[in-house]
This record gives sequence, structure tokens and C-alpha cells, in this order.
Amino acid sequence: MIKCPKCKADARDIARFCPRCHATLRFQCPACSHEQRQGGKCDQCGVDFLKYVGAVVAGKKAEADMIHDRIEQRSDLIKNVLWVPITGGFSLMRQLFGPAKRSSK
Repeated sequence: MIKCPKCKADARDIARFCPRCHATLRFQCPACSHEQRQGGKCDQCGVDFLKYVGAVVAGKKAEADMIHDRIEQRSDLIKNVLWVPITGGFSLMRQLFGPAKRSSK
């Protein structure tokens, strides 16, 4: 049995959360999956939990932004192809051979 650092209630050794206040009792490193009793830095590999998760989230956001830009370019092309009978192809020609758009991000 261990004592919860927050409410001092007894919890089993294998418990992940306190049964009374639901505080986290076991932390798992996101990099190496090492389990330990305190958060912050991994005792085994030294990775800072918050920095690691922040870097993963930033990478996923950049990947999602690239996918979104690619989809937006494709939808603009399809829209311009559909407008060819009305515009005579001018908007399509401008998109294909005009200056590249600059992203303001």
C-alpha cells in the first residue's frame, strides 16, 4: 500500500490513480514507457514529459497544416476547372501559370 501525496489516502501499489481524489500515482514516460511515481522528468532516459509532448503536438500540427494546404490547392484547381466554360479558362490559366501564392503563416 502507498499513500496518496495529495489526500494521504491508502492506495494499492499497482494503482495508477488515487481511489479517493483521483490524483495520478504512476506516470509513464512518453518516450521510453518507463513507469515511475513522480512526473516531470523520466528517471530512466531523462526526457522532460511536457517538452516531449509539446514537440509531438507541434509536429502533428505542422503535418496537419501541410495536408490542409494540399487539400486547399486541389479544391482550388477543381473549382477553376469547373469554371472553365464560364471564364473561358482564364482563372485556370492564372492558377497554373501565375505567380505562386505566398502563405501568410
